[in-house]
Amino acid sequence: MTSADFLTTARRVIAIEAAALTLLGAALDDSFARAVDLMLQAKGRIIVSGMGKSGHVGRKITATLASTGTPAQFVHPAEASHGDLGMISDNDVVLMLSNSGETPELADIIAYTRRFGIPMIGVASRADSTLLKAADIAIVLPRAPEACGTGIVPTSSTTMTLALGDALAIALMEHRRFTPADFRDFHPGGKLGAQLSRVRDLMHLGDALPLVTADTPMSDALLVISQKGFGVVGVTDADGRLTGIVTDGDLRRHMDGLLSHTAGAVMTAAPRTIAPDALAQEAVARMNAKKITCLFVVDPAGDGRPEGLIHIHDCLRIGLG
Repeated sequence: MTSADFLTTARRVIAIEAAALTLLGAALDDSFARAVDLMLQAKGRIIVSGMGKSGHVGRKITATLASTGTPAQFVHPAEASHGDLGMISDNDVVLMLSNSGETPELADIIAYTRRFGIPMIGVASRADSTLLKAADIAIVLPRAPEACGTGIVPTSSTTMTLALGDALAIALMEHRRFTPADFRDFHPGGKLGAQLSRVRDLMHLGDALPLVTADTPMSDALLVISQKGFGVVGVTDADGRLTGIVTDGDLRRHMDGLLSHTAGAVMTAAPRTIAPDALAQEAVARMNAKKITCLFVVDPAGDGRPEGLIHIHDCLRIGLG
């Protein structure tokens, strides 16, 4: 086979799976809405289970649910038959996945949910299958050809199941008004965590802040700039409210007789600030737009006192910039 043949195969597979997803979207009905409602009512967790490829897809669905505000756990059906049924409580909702709906390893979990009245959502491609006939809510996957051409390799069916899981998770997330800040709490690491970091996670606090009062001589203010290492100093009033900032630009503008001035005479009044709950990305955007290297952090609902300072280097260190 040539490179062109490989590309032809790849495009055919993707086209077949895309068509399957279109069928799935058109086939969704009230059972999907009832499944979302049932999952919202769960006082415990969403227990996801499936065997083989359905199990692999189920693990991903479990992770997506858990990371978007819906507590979830994957229970392997074979392990369930050897004690892991105890992981399923009567406060949970079971989401059972099986393309055929006849997977024998699911029998014990199905029987357990029926015996103890645990709600079960079944997902399969046959409405008359054992799984869907036993389920409280049955979601039927539309009949779509597998992308392998022989009909034996789970491809289109697993793609539809995965997309259905994403649809359930996002519907639940939107109903709960799950925000980017909430999402960041579940994703503190890696690039995603960096993108969703808040200013309060990165800002410098307390004695690290370069602050002087308006009547501080510039000779002392220069010492603070040097000691703190941010290249700026904030200027506060008698009540500790931030009223100005002294930057290198201010120093250049007042170079003639600089040491005879006070910080209040040299400062730029009403400096740019950012709220502690703002995303760090927003801080980077503001600093880049104004060609500055740091922002004092002031809560707009507070008393005007500086709570911290964020420097562009703090953002670069975690991969923003």
